[in-house]
Amino acid sequence: MRRHPFFRFLSSPLHYPYLIARASRLPTSRFQCTKADKVFGFDPYTYTSGRWLGDDDLERSSRYIAFDFGALCNRVLQLCPGASSIDNCKKLEWGFNRVFVFTMNNSRQIVARLPFTLAGPARLTTSSEVATIRYLQLKTNIPIPTIIDWSDDVKSPENPIGSEYIIMEHASGVPLHQIWDRMAGDQRVRCISAIFQKMKGATDLRFPSYGSIYFKDGPVQASARQPLNEDFCIGPHCGSRYWPLNARQRLNYGPWDNLDSFCEGLIDAGLAKLSASASDLDCKPSYYGSIDQHTTVLKSVLSVLKQMSSNSCIQHSASPLLFHPDLHKRNIFVSAEDPTIITGIIDWQAASIEPAFWYSNDLPDFATPNADESLYYKAYKASSQYYTPALSRPGSMDENLFRPFHYSYRTWKDGVIALHHETIETARNWKALGFEGQCPYPIPTPDSLLEYERAYRLFVAAQNLRYDLSNLLNSASDGWVPTEDWEVAQAAHREIFDGMLQAVLSNRNPEDDEPVRDEGTLRSIWPFDLP
Repeated sequence: MRRHPFFRFLSSPLHYPYLIARASRLPTSRFQCTKADKVFGFDPYTYTSGRWLGDDDLERSSRYIAFDFGALCNRVLQLCPGASSIDNCKKLEWGFNRVFVFTMNNSRQIVARLPFTLAGPARLTTSSEVATIRYLQLKTNIPIPTIIDWSDDVKSPENPIGSEYIIMEHASGVPLHQIWDRMAGDQRVRCISAIFQKMKGATDLRFPSYGSIYFKDGPVQASARQPLNEDFCIGPHCGSRYWPLNARQRLNYGPWDNLDSFCEGLIDAGLAKLSASASDLDCKPSYYGSIDQHTTVLKSVLSVLKQMSSNSCIQHSASPLLFHPDLHKRNIFVSAEDPTIITGIIDWQAASIEPAFWYSNDLPDFATPNADESLYYKAYKASSQYYTPALSRPGSMDENLFRPFHYSYRTWKDGVIALHHETIETARNWKALGFEGQCPYPIPTPDSLLEYERAYRLFVAAQNLRYDLSNLLNSASDGWVPTEDWEVAQAAHREIFDGMLQAVLSNRNPEDDEPVRDEGTLRSIWPFDLP
């Protein structure tokens, strides 16, 4: 779809030179860890690495952890009998965890990871991660740091720390993202191949159902367990998509024995996220839809997903598969002497057993950002096809076969129009996609189609706006910026909004398909907070 005139000024120095100049002064580095302090020069409890241009107070407060840092230090010392003191500690903060890297006086390094409450369901997220790592260490040769101690129970008398935690050995080697830019092209290609040689072990595993892995005596109700072997079981999916903080109903969180029941879980997750208060819709853009519209579309889409699931191509691409949920350079460690040797793959939080096609849209950052024909993208495709064919097979198929599945639980985040659009496109191309019979989702009437197309244009405009703003402000897509860049980013953000508002108000003859014609519409799709 072509970009609308509304966005042209964002990339036009001729029209708005001061916006480009302001944005160019923003630092180019993102996601840096910050040090702050008490014993080691930082505040261990509060999120300090960044700020958010949207919902900043909520984002930071949801990452506050109330625990006993002194007890954590003591526990780490107890686990290192050859050490008598801690020489240094670094605090690292990611989206779902706070990480402390302890360096002992005997040079040994120990890592402690504490999850934020938004990481997933209490107890299940931590216990599943530990069980998944142990299962992979038993069944594969994937290099994962050894877990020394852990607790998923903050109320246990054996847990004086007061938070769920995992304490493990530090991965050997260096993070791939620190060394990637210094690697030669042939080293990068061999490194990509080595990554998939290691990950082959995970994709070769066979599972009877979809869900998350737990120890057989883990915190899972007996009715929600499916035996995997004598020590492990498959239980509820611990991914955050099934566990909204304000769910209106008990969720269908698995495990699921077949693709039909997995689809029911997706739709139930979407329904559970619908807000209990219609007042939440007051500031939403017009394409967002009412609660009744969300409910109607979600229930209608379930029959579509089930009919699609009976297709042999989708069945062959839906085998239960365990894979790393975030296989990017920051989670891969390599040898400092030979970066083609993989020494560690970390952060298995929320790793669950999904239909193989669920991973078809996940493109690792070592395969980007060049065009699809880049050398590293080719190396990624070739390595995946050779070592992990169950993973690569869905990626070689028409992505439209799987898009309705990926959008089915997200309407409360994206607006109902996104799922509505994907399902209409599926209905229009039903035969071409290889499905039999008639698609159960009705294509809109001509009058309804015009209204739908206007709503979808505004939705696309909103997505383009978020993407362009993130690039100009050098922020993450959710508006995250490093703390040291906060004031500059805020000022640039305000100037960009003022410029865009002036562009909208001065456009007296908008084109017929122009999605943003007034200040109210601009504010409704603006992704970040405005004064």
